Amino acid sequence: MRIALMITCLGDVIRPNAGIATVNLLRRLGHTVEFPAAQTCCGQPMFNSGFVDLAREQARHTIGVFESAETVVVPSGSCAAMVKTEYPQLFPPEDPWHARALALAAKTFELSDLLVNQLGVLDVGAKFAGRVAYHYACHLRMLGQTNEVQQLVAHIAGATYVPLERQDQCCGFGGSFAVRYPQISGAMVDDKMACVLATAADVLISTDAGCLMNIGGRLHRERHTIEVLHLAELLERR
Repeated sequence: MRIALMITCLGDVIRPNAGIATVNLLRRLGHTVEFPAAQTCCGQPMFNSGFVDLAREQARHTIGVFESAETVVVPSGSCAAMVKTEYPQLFPPEDPWHARALALAAKTFELSDLLVNQLGVLDVGAKFAGRVAYHYACHLRMLGQTNEVQQLVAHIAGATYVPLERQDQCCGFGGSFAVRYPQISGAMVDDKMACVLATAADVLISTDAGCLMNIGGRLHRERHTIEVLHLAELLERR
């Protein structure tokens, strides 16, 4: 399969290793991975802040960039949700861009969705000797995803999955939410950190760079040594 990588802003700037791991993983599975250099932000920050016209402009650009791709993979549930659920809503049905948005939405997938539900792959040959906890990122709900990540972890040789209390509770990042409401966001990530530490896990994984940045940053500031990884980074380990 020919797959185009949508790296996302945070992936590009904050967690490039997640993008590299995604490329390495898909190539190892026999797929061709392309990187459209003209890609930019998907427009979600503008959309969430009420600047719909700017978000629509970004959507047109992104649709044009990825229109020729056979399949698009996004190592981020939030950006995948923006493309799959919000893009078609940005344009009225009579607008030609509506159909183009629907076409992109239909071939765009978050990484674990692509592996488990589209490619039917559970065992990617990964190995990790340790306890793995998993934070379920909020936007996976919008994509209708449930236990794809757990299925992948169950097939990592040597890994032990440990349940995380309130696994699907928001970590408090929420993009601009953390900036607008820092005290609420801080309390939420403190609660999430406590749940993570209670697992005694060796590694915490998630599917979104924003969640990893927020939770990982809090753990680091409190001098906790649990490793924080994107799902792709764990699946790349052999």
